[in-house]
Amino acid sequence: MLALGVGIGLTLCALVVQGTAAVLGVQAVGALLARRAVGTDVWHNGLATLMLIILLTGHWAQMSLWAAAFMGAGEFETFGLAFYHSAVNYTTLGYGDIVMSARWRLLGPQEAVTGMLAFGWSTAVIVAVVLRLGQYRRRARARENRGRS
Repeated sequence: MLALGVGIGLTLCALVVQGTAAVLGVQAVGALLARRAVGTDVWHNGLATLMLIILLTGHWAQMSLWAAAFMGAGEFETFGLAFYHSAVNYTTLGYGDIVMSARWRLLGPQEAVTGMLAFGWSTAVIVAVVLRLGQYRRRARARENRGRS
């Protein structure tokens, strides 16, 4: 039961991290749209989408959070090994080359669920931003075409 409680707490903390990364990414693209730095040109829109790399930093931060918890539970002696194990769980890769003790083993599947949720959230943010940039570009082109006629 302790592992379940710890896992739920870690999941909530990790998703706050991902939510923060998502908000920062969307706000950055929104600021570029407000300044008209993006929106009308495909290449600028592509670069704005690449700014969403902040979502990846959110994932790394979450893996680090889980790794720190694994260290705190005494499961690993080095952060590097704990981070590796965390990344394998978080990405649902599941090598199985490192297994935690029976007491903490339930954290692995909980981290995998967190990773799936966070990757889904990141995908939704990227799709929403790409759609928004596309709509903005279509409107700008329609205004431009009306101006020519």
